[in-house]
Amino acid sequence: MAESLSLDLVEISPNADPPVCKIIDYQKFLYQQKKKQKEIKSKSVKVVVKEIRFGPHTDEHDYNFKLRHAQKFLQEGAKVRAYVFFKGRSIVYSHDGEILLRKLIADLDEYGKLEQEPKLEGKRMAILLSPKTQKKKV
Repeated sequence: MAESLSLDLVEISPNADPPVCKIIDYQKFLYQQKKKQKEIKSKSVKVVVKEIRFGPHTDEHDYNFKLRHAQKFLQEGAKVRAYVFFKGRSIVYSHDGEILLRKLIADLDEYGKLEQEPKLEGKRMAILLSPKTQKKKV
């Protein structure tokens, strides 16, 4: 039948009993499969991670400026990685860096939740905050 219609016999579900086949144009079938995959991929959620860098002695004004940026990022739905970078011998102030990050966590409590505790990795102490889920109004 497929040859008489100059189409292809395509096996759709080989595991079914009996196997399911369709008489269709195989190139068109492949095109539709690609289109479906592309649509599924476009609907998937992409996770964006924004980074904010502090120094161990970040001043109050600079801190507030970066805090507002972090709030904006969390409201947009992006994750925020905040870290304190210790240059040279400033690693001896790692306690100050942890205090700064704890303050940031407390200030951003209503916008996001802590995903990773402050952790010293080499010359960086980092945290990761993820946005709180927004409840949709009906």
